[in-house]
Amino acid sequence: MNNTSLLLDSSDNVGVALSDLVSGEKVKFSQLDIDIQEFVPAKHKFALRDFIPGDDIIMYGTVVGEATRPIRQGHAITLQNIKHKTRSYELKSGQYVWKAPDIAAWKSRTFMGYKRADNQVGTANYWLVLPMVFCENTNVKLLQEAFENALGFSQPNPYEVQIKNLILGLQGEKFTETVAQKVASGRSKIFPNLDGIRFLTHSLGCGGTRQDADSLCGLLAGYIHHPNVAGATVLSLGCQNAEVRILKEKLAKLNCTKPLVVVEQQQEGTTDALITKAIQETFEGLVLASQSQREPVSLDKLVIGLECGGSDGFSGISANPTLGRVSDLIVALGGIAILSEFPELCGAEQNLINRCETAELANKFVHLMETYNEAAKRVGSGFDMNPSPGNIKDGLLTDAIKSCGAAKKGGTAPISDVLDYTEYAKTPGLNLLCTPGNDVESTTGLAGSGANIILFTTGLGTPTGNPISPVIKVSTNTKMATKMPDIIDFNTGTIITGEDTIETSGDKLLDYIIEVASGRVKTKAEEKRNFDFIPWKRGVSL
Repeated sequence: MNNTSLLLDSSDNVGVALSDLVSGEKVKFSQLDIDIQEFVPAKHKFALRDFIPGDDIIMYGTVVGEATRPIRQGHAITLQNIKHKTRSYELKSGQYVWKAPDIAAWKSRTFMGYKRADNQVGTANYWLVLPMVFCENTNVKLLQEAFENALGFSQPNPYEVQIKNLILGLQGEKFTETVAQKVASGRSKIFPNLDGIRFLTHSLGCGGTRQDADSLCGLLAGYIHHPNVAGATVLSLGCQNAEVRILKEKLAKLNCTKPLVVVEQQQEGTTDALITKAIQETFEGLVLASQSQREPVSLDKLVIGLECGGSDGFSGISANPTLGRVSDLIVALGGIAILSEFPELCGAEQNLINRCETAELANKFVHLMETYNEAAKRVGSGFDMNPSPGNIKDGLLTDAIKSCGAAKKGGTAPISDVLDYTEYAKTPGLNLLCTPGNDVESTTGLAGSGANIILFTTGLGTPTGNPISPVIKVSTNTKMATKMPDIIDFNTGTIITGEDTIETSGDKLLDYIIEVASGRVKTKAEEKRNFDFIPWKRGVSL
């Protein structure tokens, strides 16, 4: 890699500007000398040969666009001269041969996690409070205010006294100024092994299709079953489509036996009765949850979610390949990596098909992709409309360009499983998970499928986080990491400047993951309380 430009694959017919290129500047790739003919902004692409309309644009060794106008060598590739195009793919059998990375340095490494009875391991220890239906959002917020006030985080509400009295009963003390100060000093002194209580709200549960209600129950079941969750409190109205019965059926399929508090408003009667009961039983759950302790566990217990958002023209060069390196290491160690965002795999299908371990997995992947794309087309859209204005401005002109870079997060490992939305990851190896490209809907889905750490690459910057799974924000470029240090945890811009390779950057990131998974380092999203939760609504409102 030189300091000004990059050729991603020897078969590519466009280069990538690593810094601003001006007219008259010379760029050299092996035996190819290019005279830049016009300004090419950093992160954007330029022609390595002359194109006529209809010619394929090749990046990452595959088709990512089609020329719509003549483009001369050395000129910039723009939305005015190309359009989205992908290479056709086919379901074909073949033995994929994977060269796994050397994991000798990682085999004996551990992280400090919470072992669960079902053999999962948490990177955190939370109690979860959630509604079955949007009608209960206000009551969830009331509980949140009460618990956080009583534990010293915000302004008092009427139910704070009840919780404080429960705390005093737990400690065998009377309410004195000393005890009041102790309660106000924070949760760690009351429940030292509890990392927090997480409160979810959402806009679903009724008024939509039965399929969306069923999907919501599956998602909520995944959150309750998640290794970072010790137990949960569920608020139900009583008449909604997303029935508690369905939730319990989903939990049974997951063999989930965690403590579950269910309180139904239409059964309890008054709001006061509902909240009082929820507080009493939740508090008992917190006492139990706090008995868990961190202990050393091997790295094969990591389940990493792979996500990107606010992507730029460097995403597929620095941050995403760094995640790919980490993904390959985790898979080689016996852990699970989950690659999501199916609209951002458009154009990378053949590579992923080839890597599926069975024909059944390849068929499922293609079926999910095509069904999703057709559903988008029926409402006047399609995968080709995925890139956002920010993506386009920073060099991701077509969905195929964006997708081929996004797919780099999945490394090179074989694909051991393909999951539809809300299906839980159980198979070691690289899993593909059908989610939208929408950042929060996708991270919500990754956590619901069991990711106990989420790696999130960004080139433009985003504060997105998750309530139960730590989200490590990985910058594609140093300029953005320096500008937005309050949201970035790890910078891979050093690959662009030549200070790091993908391998050294990936190894450093895995070291950082171990620190976060052990609870020794909090992510920026956790510090800023970016606890975003948006279920994917696939149907319509009725």
